[in-house]
Amino acid sequence: MTDAPVLAPANSSTAAVATKAWPLAQGRGIRLLLVYGMALALIAFWPTPVDRGAAGLLRTISRAVPWLTYDVIEMTANIVLFVPLGILLALALPLHRGLVLPIALATTLVIESCQALFLTERTPSLRDIVANVLGASIGLALVLLLERRKLPD
Repeated sequence: MTDAPVLAPANSSTAAVATKAWPLAQGRGIRLLLVYGMALALIAFWPTPVDRGAAGLLRTISRAVPWLTYDVIEMTANIVLFVPLGILLALALPLHRGLVLPIALATTLVIESCQALFLTERTPSLRDIVANVLGASIGLALVLLLERRKLPD
């Protein structure tokens, strides 16, 4: 046993669900987290902007729906990209859910820092960090809501 502090789930009901579902969900969550991590790394560390080939499509969308500007589409894409991280970390760490958002923040800080230092065609931004952590927060919230709905009476 280690002396490291354990961050407990938000309440005892969540703890009961997390404890019961732990072996199956955690194992599945870890495997999926590894696959997702590889996909995220490919997207995040691709040397050129991943949307470069979609410029024409993005312009067409913005013309058809004026409020869907490039900034809105990019922000939404970053949020959606990190929802799985929040879900998978919540599944992989059922008894340490308090670590999900710090891990998501650390992940996005590493990504944005590496883009700034090593990828000259990529543009890191504070908005990306906010969007990524928001996406992970949404993923965590979805897991907590679904667990709450499954609670036995």
